[in-house]
Amino acid sequence: MSVAAALLKDHRPPAETGRPWWDETRATSKLALPLILAQLAQMAIGTTDVVMTGWLGPEKLAAGTLATNYMFPMFFLGMGILAAVAPLISQALGARQFRGVRRSVRQGLWAGLAIALPYFALLYFSTPIMGLLGQQPQAVLLAEGYLRAVLVSVPFVLWLIPLRIFIAAHGKAHIVLVSSTTGFLLNILGNYALMFGNFGFPRLELVGAAISSVLVNIAMFAVLLGYCLTQKRLRRYHILARWWRPDWTRFRTIFRIGVPIGLTNLAEVGLFSAASFLIGTISIGALAAHAIALQCAALSFMVPYGLAQATTIRVGLKIGAQDRPGVRRAGLVSLLMGLGYASTAALLFALAGNFIAGLFLDRSDPAALPVIGIAVQLLVIAAIFQLFDATQTIALGALRGLRDTAVPMVIAIFGYWGLGFPAAIALGFWVDLGEGWSGVYGVWLGFVIGLASVALCLTARFLSRTRPG
Repeated sequence: MSVAAALLKDHRPPAETGRPWWDETRATSKLALPLILAQLAQMAIGTTDVVMTGWLGPEKLAAGTLATNYMFPMFFLGMGILAAVAPLISQALGARQFRGVRRSVRQGLWAGLAIALPYFALLYFSTPIMGLLGQQPQAVLLAEGYLRAVLVSVPFVLWLIPLRIFIAAHGKAHIVLVSSTTGFLLNILGNYALMFGNFGFPRLELVGAAISSVLVNIAMFAVLLGYCLTQKRLRRYHILARWWRPDWTRFRTIFRIGVPIGLTNLAEVGLFSAASFLIGTISIGALAAHAIALQCAALSFMVPYGLAQATTIRVGLKIGAQDRPGVRRAGLVSLLMGLGYASTAALLFALAGNFIAGLFLDRSDPAALPVIGIAVQLLVIAAIFQLFDATQTIALGALRGLRDTAVPMVIAIFGYWGLGFPAAIALGFWVDLGEGWSGVYGVWLGFVIGLASVALCLTARFLSRTRPG
């Protein structure tokens, strides 16, 4: 049997019940659940870093926050570019064009390396850049050590993206969960050993956290690559055979579709990072509280984010199969599932904020109590924007399945930077909201304005693009 024939045999469509909405809900849930759990495990790595850095004290927590907020916009830009592999692979699978799948994976790895190269310089020379942004000198010095140590992990973080998409599109997302869970457990051990000097290792604090992150990302990449090369269904693609040969057409396609996705990611993540720098000019305590609330919101965001990844694949498969009603149905099912989850998360943040904030700092430390108090109020605001954040990311995922990335980029940039960021500055520093709601709280209210505008516009665009008739 030829490779193409074997792959065709492996990709017969699943049995349907004759109830299309139920079938779509079931298919989306089956694909999304391991992706969501994998995203939660991945985010738990970052949450573990924040919690364990908090044990070093508010100053180290603020420095770690400064480092991650400097680094994350770069990563989300690169990860957004590589997200273009998802519609390329899913549409090729839907149309049974398996050679296109192989081309997309290989050139996704090439694109990851190309993106990583300039990032090395940006991470290594972080100090003068952060200095120009008016950050506290001591926090900048501590952040520099972390960023210089973590830069080795950059290509491995980026290479994870095309491998995860390739595996998930073939219904094997459970191995992505295994990889992320393994990374989470290794990160706890690595932090415990290298940050605090246990098991005979030196106490390296923030630098120890960076080294642990490097080892974890290499390990996760090795797990996924090994699976792709040995699993019966996936190894038939021979994704590394003649990997050194360029495919400039597919390489350019990834960047053509992916750059708008990356800039869309950058617009949102950049808003939160810029807000962190704004809050960093207020006080160390405000920045530490912002780190706690933002980490909680980011952890919650992983559920709709994983669902959005599944949505891109589901919409792409329907496009490839030329099932127009199925395209709209796939997007709407995911939006409803995301709103259901976000409502639950919002209630948790609003009702259990004090307990949640207390997990990040030592309540016996007098310096920690004001930080916890600010974080509790920020979690109330985070409860509000959970609904908008879930809606915008799932709508983006659905539009990406359509390869619609340019207009959503414009919507995101305008919503976050034309509305959200000016609102954050105005409400945080210029407008007196009364009863202490200016400052860091006003900045967070600016988030809500930006997220709400983007969520509404993206949802309207998806509904317009998939209108029947």
